Amino acid sequence: MTRFGYTLMTEQSGPKELVGYAVDAERAGFDFEVMSDHYSPWLASQGHAPYAWSVLGAVAHATERVGLATYVTCPTMRYHPAVVAQKAATIQLLSDGRFTLGLGAGENLNEHVVGERWPGVDERHDMLEEAALIIRELLTGDLVTVEGEHFRVDSARIWDAPEGGVPIGIAVSGEKSLERFAPIGDHLITTEPEAALVDGWKARTEADEPRAIGQVPICWAPDADEAVALAHDQFRWFAGGWSVNSDLPTPAGFTQASQYVRPEDVASSIACGPDLDALAESVRPFLDAGFTDIALVQVGDRHQQRFLDEVAEPLLEKLRALG
Repeated sequence: MTRFGYTLMTEQSGPKELVGYAVDAERAGFDFEVMSDHYSPWLASQGHAPYAWSVLGAVAHATERVGLATYVTCPTMRYHPAVVAQKAATIQLLSDGRFTLGLGAGENLNEHVVGERWPGVDERHDMLEEAALIIRELLTGDLVTVEGEHFRVDSARIWDAPEGGVPIGIAVSGEKSLERFAPIGDHLITTEPEAALVDGWKARTEADEPRAIGQVPICWAPDADEAVALAHDQFRWFAGGWSVNSDLPTPAGFTQASQYVRPEDVASSIACGPDLDALAESVRPFLDAGFTDIALVQVGDRHQQRFLDEVAEPLLEKLRALG
């Protein structure tokens, strides 16, 4: 049975609001919650970027049932993999085993802030593979020393290591990344509803019950025109595609790159408005592709509380009827 999740979008809400939304999303019946891990918003109009791991700690304490995950964190530049392993272990303990560590190769937007050069995609994937292997080894609680091509770890141990470790999801986008990351990851994370990615991951991973985790933006508002305007203001960066989005360094750059994206362009790729059937139907490509987990993004902070109070429960009923 497909699980439906809620996205704690750090780019569009402050830290206290996110914790409150997490509690309300659990109450509304979502199965899991994923959190973005950004240093900057995509666009200045989004206006937020709290530290995801602090918020995750608060969410782990404030919720009881929902699964939690990063969607996704980059363990190669802004964070050393040894630090990511420690953070993931702590969140797993605080959440009583509900946490999945989602990893990805990162975006220039968030990683350039530490003053290092932005590597090409092949090098980023080399770094991610090495980092994921280090994290998995550290999560055993054993003493670890590594002299790698990209990272050094010197006599490190996670002293509060959760029994059974932490499941690791890895973001992939095609055959090459499937070949590389499925054998070292547990769960697939991807933004495209492609059955080949789901099937390819299942064929290559060693995990017993691999999940395929996708994400779908929607924009509910009481008026359709308002919803389109809100989605255009907050999410027009989405039209750039991942090859563009991973390389632009600043919100100003995304503003310039998306200046010719029209409201109707956004509305053609994001379901907008008050029609719950249309919002639910927008997840069908992921259902048809065999995804086990689909996280919704309610675009913008403006109607977030009303969405959770009034819309989430009936929308989840429609989604579960589809799935």
